[in-house]
Amino acid sequence: MSERRATGSALPREGATRYTGHATPTPVEGRTIDGKAVAAAVRAEVRERVARLRTHGCVPGLATILVGDDPASHVYVRNKHQACADVGIRSFEHEVPADVSQDALRALVEDLGRNDEVHGILLQLPLPVGLDANAMIEAITPRKDVDGLHPVNQGRLLAGVPGLRPCTPLGVMRLLDEAGIELRGAHAVVVGRSRLVGKPVALLLLERHATVTMCHSRTRDLAAEIGRAEVVVAAAGQVGLVRGAWIREGATVIDVGTNRGPDGKLRGDVEFAAALARAGRITPVPGGVGPMTVAMLMANTVEAAARQAGLAEP
Repeated sequence: MSERRATGSALPREGATRYTGHATPTPVEGRTIDGKAVAAAVRAEVRERVARLRTHGCVPGLATILVGDDPASHVYVRNKHQACADVGIRSFEHEVPADVSQDALRALVEDLGRNDEVHGILLQLPLPVGLDANAMIEAITPRKDVDGLHPVNQGRLLAGVPGLRPCTPLGVMRLLDEAGIELRGAHAVVVGRSRLVGKPVALLLLERHATVTMCHSRTRDLAAEIGRAEVVVAAAGQVGLVRGAWIREGATVIDVGTNRGPDGKLRGDVEFAAALARAGRITPVPGGVGPMTVAMLMANTVEAAARQAGLAEP
């Protein structure tokens, strides 16, 4: 196993543009929601909160665990550590060989749970064949589960009580807020039922008083369900599953899909060009939800650190 620590400045450089609250640099251009701009605003907010925590002697720390040599996972983890450096979060990187035993991996997870310098633990998924991802997620201390996947945190989401929420669904909700979408009473359709995105985003929409329909690839007459939706969140992981012609005029479309085509380019679950002609607001792929996931991971890490230090803000 190897460990590398990276640190970044706690404060923005002098003269840098700073964003507070929900103000963002032109998050919506025409009908397209700019996830990069919103993510930049979230990071600026996190950077300011890190600076405040440091004045109380609390330096937020995020530990990542990368098992094996999957190239995509290496890229994702590297991006997360770069984001940590950008906002001033201390980062701890653990690279583990693919043939690690279940017991050895669990021991590492549990050791990080006891480490007071580590406020958030992220286990990069998927794990190599032979390792039980569910068991490893359950080994993470719930208060440090910045991915929001531990059964305790998912149960708290279901119960509607405070807790750490999955990053991508949090990003979806922030994008909807930045686009000025009124969710109270709106008919929202979520396409996809994973515990990482589909189920939690449906619960977050319900918390905001939307009327939510959950669909998936086997839903009968998916076109009709989507055609009634004022808000569509597509998170099924199937390129082009949602046809542009199905979108209701003026609807808001959040495309969570990140599917790599034969040409190597990323494509979403939504037929973008056709949907753009009908949607009131829509996220592109790439450049929509993707940047938000890492930004909300930073926000979750700082929130976890504040709670563990007894400095959580109302």
